[in-house]
Amino acid sequence: QAQLVESGGGLVQAGGSLRLSCAASERTFSSYVMAWFRQAPGKEREFVAAIRWGGGTTHSAESVKARFTISRDNAKNTAALQMNSLKPEDTAVYYCAAGPKWSDNEAGYDYWGQGTQVTVSS
Repeated sequence: QAQLVESGGGLVQAGGSLRLSCAASERTFSSYVMAWFRQAPGKEREFVAAIRWGGGTTHSAESVKARFTISRDNAKNTAALQMNSLKPEDTAVYYCAAGPKWSDNEAGYDYWGQGTQVTVSS
């Protein structure tokens, strides 16, 4: 069964950076939209960023625009989220997702990773 596995989470001070990676188990993901979502304690899961299969089109939530950058390498079946200027409010479990449609709604994604914790201290 196709799988997504995230890595790269951890504890960082405010203003710092982290790079999350998502490894896909199958090459079929190269034709999918890849996205990142996050869920903070007590809150609903929210959209962070998405990237089309070709990598030329991206979309990010306003709260992270100019700080976070999504990218992908179809040859390696990976996606990444570079997070700069991190804030305490970025603390959450970050999930990688893949789906056939361009969407900022989690319902549009069929495959999900297990999540990786990002904690930003003040």
